[in-house]
Amino acid sequence: MTTGMSLRTDRIQLSYTGTPVIDDLTVDVRPGEILILTGPSGCGKSTVLRALAGLLRPDSGRVLADGTEVTGTSRDRAVVFQDNALLPWRTVRSNIELALKLRGEPRAGRRALADKWIDEIGLTGFADYLPKSLSGGMRQRVQLARGLAGAPRAVLMDEPFGALDTQTRATMQRLLIDTWRTHPTTVVFVTHDVDEALLLGDRVAVLGRAGEPLRALLEVPQPREPDVDRAVLRAKIITALEN
Repeated sequence: MTTGMSLRTDRIQLSYTGTPVIDDLTVDVRPGEILILTGPSGCGKSTVLRALAGLLRPDSGRVLADGTEVTGTSRDRAVVFQDNALLPWRTVRSNIELALKLRGEPRAGRRALADKWIDEIGLTGFADYLPKSLSGGMRQRVQLARGLAGAPRAVLMDEPFGALDTQTRATMQRLLIDTWRTHPTTVVFVTHDVDEALLLGDRVAVLGRAGEPLRALLEVPQPREPDVDRAVLRAKIITALEN
């Protein structure tokens, strides 16, 4: 069974297109938790995620995965983007099989494993469809399955549900929670939606504006059920965002 890894940004400084956006940020991500990154527009949420993925090197400081400095990408850290990142010439099954191939799964077993994932994400009957024939929510389901099929120890998600309609977004949020419970891993999830942060997260990290320190790091009441009162925490997050 997959187990989550620890992640840490250790006093990192990051720039985007030459402009400093993160200054002296230290955040620890616990193994197996869902940590939410939120903050004002342009505060560097996605930039931090790219650094955690190994897609961007800090100007200074270090990014650590299980205590080892991150110097590049790794199959242990999968990334799920908001934009459709599926290979358009591959079917649903073939996109998922690619992740299985990269993790070293023998060819003979890939189809059955891919089909199991397809059933798990609720796309039974769509295995042979190309991405262009799927709705936005269906494509995000495939991206989630492809990300997890490679058995990563961390999944880094950059506003993956931001472009979906309200009903589809709620469905995807529940699917993520259910899948995370079945396939435990560390998740870092970027969102600007406070309600989404409170529903999905174990903790919420509120970033400041470019160059500002971390504004808040808050524990979220559990379990993840709609009737759990999070009004006080919601107010704290909104206050941190507005300061």
